[in-house]
Amino acid sequence: MRFLRHERAVLDELLPGLDDTLTDYPWEVLERPESPAFEAFKKVGGPALLVPAEHSGTGADAVQAVRVQRAVASRSPSLAVATTMHHFSVAGLVETHRATQGLEWMLLEGVARDGLLLASGFAEGQPGRHILSPTMRAEQAQDGQILVSGSKRPCSLARSMDLLTASVTVPLSDGEGTQMAVALIPADSHGLRVEPFWRTPLLAGAESEAVVLDRVPVPEDLLVRIDPGAAGGLDSLQTAGFLWFELLMTATYLGVASALAERVLRADRVPVTEQAALVVELEAVMGSVEGIAFRLGAGFGGQEALAAALVCRYAAQDSIARAVQRCVESLGGMAFISDPQVAYLAGCTQALAFHPPSRSRMAGALRDYFAGAALTMA
Repeated sequence: MRFLRHERAVLDELLPGLDDTLTDYPWEVLERPESPAFEAFKKVGGPALLVPAEHSGTGADAVQAVRVQRAVASRSPSLAVATTMHHFSVAGLVETHRATQGLEWMLLEGVARDGLLLASGFAEGQPGRHILSPTMRAEQAQDGQILVSGSKRPCSLARSMDLLTASVTVPLSDGEGTQMAVALIPADSHGLRVEPFWRTPLLAGAESEAVVLDRVPVPEDLLVRIDPGAAGGLDSLQTAGFLWFELLMTATYLGVASALAERVLRADRVPVTEQAALVVELEAVMGSVEGIAFRLGAGFGGQEALAAALVCRYAAQDSIARAVQRCVESLGGMAFISDPQVAYLAGCTQALAFHPPSRSRMAGALRDYFAGAALTMA
């Protein structure tokens, strides 16, 4: 079957063996807490996917990354959603290093060498805040360390993470005032705990629990300080972070819908008109995602690229909803009753609408942007 062939070929090329491993497990095993999917992902070098080759990583470009996410999501939605947050964190570190030429490369090499999984403690999930806006409180300890407090609910990879990456406002190292920094917090740090939070069985394998920090000490060498005056600036880093997030998450939920569509394409009793309509709906979305990802490699960026990614994501929400409805109807009531995976996949696709920024909050900002104003994140 040609459907998903390109995506799975890229997955096999960059993370060889992962697709076969995921298909060896029953889907309900992959989608429950303590899923074996994360260990399989680490075993094939998945954490290094977006780490540049010069830092010992795989060095996947944006087109390869969205194809991998779609392929992974078609096998395990929970793994794809959770690793999207890891890839977003890695992409943010890469962008920060390009802007500041700081020591972020050391962490990137550690991610690639040791297969570290990064959970995201950024403002994703908090209405009205930038993804890179500070989410944690910090205070200066007498020994020079920073004590970080706060929480992230939900936080994917909460139980399998090696490091939590969190935005925090810290005192300047020299002089008065504060600056933003990314704190890199080992999962076994004193004062860090994980609490139950996720109550729905949908995407339970993503380990989206509550991560709570109570005066967790963070030494200076685990703080990535961001100078707003550096090349690219803070706004540029926020824009780049959102851009990667929207593309990866859109590709992920497209992959979940594609798993349902694949069933329909294999069902001989489904009219060819319905099968063709599904392919047209979903491949059009993927073409849009890949188009933006391809342009990133040619220097496309900034507000123009972010606006394009948001338009793509909101259009994808509608296309995925239509496609999933077609899938469920085409497969029929007996499939819905007898095969719990049908309802599971359909339910998972609804979560795309919950990721920030919501369409309703961005409506005015997008209207103003296309009318000529600067793009603002509501």
